[in-house]
Amino acid sequence: MAGKEDKPTIVIRRVKKIQGGGHHGGSWKVAYADFVTAMMAFFLVMWLVGALTTKQREAISDYFKNPSPVAGQSTVKAQGQNGPGGASTSMIKLGGTMELPKNDGKELTRAPRKDEPPSDVDQRKLDQKRLEQLMKDLQEAIAKSQALEPFKDQLLLDITPEGLRIQIVDKQNRAMFDLGSAKLMPYTVGILHEIGNFVNRVPNRITIAGHTDTATYANRIGYSNWELSADRANAARRALLEGGMQPDKVVRVVGFGSSVLFDKKNPLNPINRRISIVVMTKAAEDEALGNTAAVPVSVESPVPTLPGAASPAAAPASAASTP
Repeated sequence: MAGKEDKPTIVIRRVKKIQGGGHHGGSWKVAYADFVTAMMAFFLVMWLVGALTTKQREAISDYFKNPSPVAGQSTVKAQGQNGPGGASTSMIKLGGTMELPKNDGKELTRAPRKDEPPSDVDQRKLDQKRLEQLMKDLQEAIAKSQALEPFKDQLLLDITPEGLRIQIVDKQNRAMFDLGSAKLMPYTVGILHEIGNFVNRVPNRITIAGHTDTATYANRIGYSNWELSADRANAARRALLEGGMQPDKVVRVVGFGSSVLFDKKNPLNPINRRISIVVMTKAAEDEALGNTAAVPVSVESPVPTLPGAASPAAAPASAASTP
């Protein structure tokens, strides 16, 4: 009877099912993502370093050697320091936050701020671009103007180290001035009025020079080609002002007489009688006003470079030329 009272032993067996991925689950994915991110950052840094010049790499190296604002070997003072020697909280500037300029072997330069005056190099480039555009506009105006079209072979334009030079030269049977005087011909006045309007388009200032040939002027005692060339330059200045040019544009008005000939082989060539207007670069203006210690620039260079312009050989000479 006692055996019937004993209850059977019940054994419960729990089986734990193994989930996919093994005992570590999906943690390997996180580790792999960290590895890929680190490799991406590494190759990005290597690319940036390769895009820099040797001097820039040296500057970055010096920065990490001494990142504190205390005087040392650091080329750039770090910003946001937490005490002397503390790490900087600012980004290292590599020429821009979004993109790097192309490295062509030249030093990368910092773009000037809007409130900064342009550097000498920037000023020269600005002058060159501005004067080239003015020359192009003036050439187009001469080509389109019916009033100026007959005189286009007497207008010589070229770029010199001093600036844009505009020369109005005499031609056989078509002089700019009355014989032996500083009185402008009507068509010369029209030309100067047109030029005066164009000069106002740029902030550059100008010089005006008068030139004669070597024929002797003997109608008045003590009045030579020097006085005549200076009077003609001043007459040209007055005509430019009448054309609307601002009075403060003029820096210098000079007369060269026959000392700077256009055609040295033929001193009596009519082309030697001319008015030269130079729209000056900033450097030439500073030198003319005594604002710089730069090497003095030449006032005249008698070789025009405008394609199709009259050359000394093309201008006929007159045996009876008069200044």
